[in-house]
Amino acid sequence: MRFEPGAVILSPAQPEAEGLFVVYRGAVRLEQDGQGVAWLEPGEGFGYPSLLGQQPPSLTARAEGEVECLLLAKEAFRRLLEKAALALFYSARLAERLRMLQPAALSLPDLGQEAREVAEAAVWLEADSSVAQAARRMRDAGVSALLLRAPTGLAILTDRDLRNRVLAEERSPNTPALAVASAPARTLPAHTPLYEALTYMEAQGIHHLPLLEGDRVVGLLTDRLFLRRWLQTPLALLRRLEQGEAGLLAEYREQLYAIVRQMVAAGFSVQAITRQVSLLNDALTRSLLRQAEARLGPPPCPYVWLALGSEGRTEQALLTDQDNALAYQDPQARPYFQALAQQVLSGLIEAEFPPCPGGYMADRWGYALPGWMAHFRAWLEAPAGDALLEAQIFLDFRAVAGGLSLEPLHGFLRQAAQSRPFLTALARSALVFTPPLGFWGRIHWEEGQVNLKKGGIAAIVALARVYGLEAGALARPTLERLRAAAEAQLIPKDEAEDLSEAFLFLSHLRLKHQLGALERGEPPSNRVAQPSLSPREEQMLRQVFLRIRQAQQALAGRFRLQTL
Repeated sequence: MRFEPGAVILSPAQPEAEGLFVVYRGAVRLEQDGQGVAWLEPGEGFGYPSLLGQQPPSLTARAEGEVECLLLAKEAFRRLLEKAALALFYSARLAERLRMLQPAALSLPDLGQEAREVAEAAVWLEADSSVAQAARRMRDAGVSALLLRAPTGLAILTDRDLRNRVLAEERSPNTPALAVASAPARTLPAHTPLYEALTYMEAQGIHHLPLLEGDRVVGLLTDRLFLRRWLQTPLALLRRLEQGEAGLLAEYREQLYAIVRQMVAAGFSVQAITRQVSLLNDALTRSLLRQAEARLGPPPCPYVWLALGSEGRTEQALLTDQDNALAYQDPQARPYFQALAQQVLSGLIEAEFPPCPGGYMADRWGYALPGWMAHFRAWLEAPAGDALLEAQIFLDFRAVAGGLSLEPLHGFLRQAAQSRPFLTALARSALVFTPPLGFWGRIHWEEGQVNLKKGGIAAIVALARVYGLEAGALARPTLERLRAAAEAQLIPKDEAEDLSEAFLFLSHLRLKHQLGALERGEPPSNRVAQPSLSPREEQMLRQVFLRIRQAQQALAGRFRLQTL
């Protein structure tokens, strides 16, 4: 079928699409309320949402120049849908298609979370039970350890105990379970960070650890095979950081890169990788702070070290420049904390964190809490120019170390959620990160490359920051902000899901190509070359950029702004 320039191929005015259209030559523009939201090139199809829903098309399809399309009649299309793979593909939204493109990702617990979050429910055994009854209890419950109440306190019986203390010793099946159980069992508080609990288990040579809340057992932590296998290297590096091992700074970057390579090769998700990297970077910073305090003496007042930017959002996978700040309680303590900041920043530089080109580091951005409150107040009252840039950077702050409460600053974030002028300024700034799309919505390649961060990752981060703040969420990670915005009904759920999957797709793509650059001895960057992308990746990248532009148009409409 041939169409003249400007001809309407599909329209919401018609009852249903004639069939599945596939662009053969030229380009087709999809419009919503007269605005172009997507451009389809040869090989791409349209009309199937109408066929699937048996309803009028939701968008207008218009010929952009002379166009030739292939048409598969609706009856034939519906017969094809009897094939499960085709049905899944055509029924999937962008979020689902992005998930299908990526290999299944392994999940990995956050080493910094409380141990209780990954603990199993404890299974108990009556104190007067025999080892035979214990073995049956383990089998029926599918567990490898049981807890018992003993005269000496909490006791634990494991499958190793049955093997080593019963079978190997040829004891009777009627042997009392308490006779071969370990008592008192080693325990830790349930709020202990996971990496500390796993390190303790390794040091003690145990495989099961009861977790307590007061005197009550709330779970049982086990070092299952996947934990021992995949967390060995991060745990080893964490221990070295905790011990402040001499000479570690010079090799920190290579150690970190090795962990990231290992996790990517093993198929772990980008979220799992960035969580581990943030945990390790936090541990490095805390180690440097301890060393600085040992040289300078105890801090004269409570303080808190802040991570900003991607590190503040726990979204950093490879080392970038520093973004940090420092807050303390007493204005008179400035000399001490200036010296503290300089020593920590020097250590980070030695670990190959380059200084921030914009100067957003703790030696320049170190203030007593009243000073920080004044800055936040000024940003809210006059969000323009440098003040708006600073506000965006500091909206992503996260406490890394120190005991000073940041509740006064969180109060300003809550105020920002109620300030329409501030949110409008933030929304206007979010529209600066334009997806690299040119004529007919095609990807605009600069010297055969495209910047995944500038018009992709950064654009989604900025959108999420506006919506998350408007929703009153104190969350920093981009995906959590999008989720909060959807729950507050500021954006449709499918838009939040599309942007979330687009963010993960772009982050994974960037990380994969950055690791490839490192293997070639090149510095990692945010750019990716067109020849390095598969045809499917390039097609999905274009759809991601189009979806981001559509989301930016929706944001502009919400705040009555002109898109750039």
